[in-house]
Amino acid sequence: MEKLWYVVNTYSGHESKVQEKLLNRAQTMGFQDYIFRVVVPEETVTETLKDGSTKEKKKKMFPGYILVEMIMTDEAWYVVRNTPGVTGFIGSSGKGAKPTPLLPQEIDKVLSSMGMTRMDVDKNLVVGNKVNITDGPFKGMLGTIDSIDIENSTLTVLIDLFGQETPVEVELSQVIAE
Repeated sequence: MEKLWYVVNTYSGHESKVQEKLLNRAQTMGFQDYIFRVVVPEETVTETLKDGSTKEKKKKMFPGYILVEMIMTDEAWYVVRNTPGVTGFIGSSGKGAKPTPLLPQEIDKVLSSMGMTRMDVDKNLVVGNKVNITDGPFKGMLGTIDSIDIENSTLTVLIDLFGQETPVEVELSQVIAE
């Protein structure tokens, strides 16, 4: 079983409350190993006020929806579905069918616009760890992490090019841990 991202429908305007309740339920019910991150997709927008000044404001990208990174088991599915404020999963046909997870490129696009990554930086990204490059000119190649630049969301990965170890720079969203 692998952890994947799912879209959960909530009552509009209650996304942050549902996020908090779901994380608390996962903690109290012992599901921290199945429910990892709960994200309310938001972006910062600049609003021009009547007097001509500008103000930055957080705006929900998808009102009424949250993103949940989880391992889909019957029990974890039950915990999420029965959290107060949750109305269901997106990508589920109902009748007891489990939902379809987001594709990596879909979740990468949303998370990168928020300055986040699908990778668990603390656990997966350690100098010396092996990664598989999933996108870009070096797609399909395996490499070893040489350096990590969290601020710019990039890695320097050593790959084998023509029998020689060569450093290449890739974005965090272009790799998965081996």
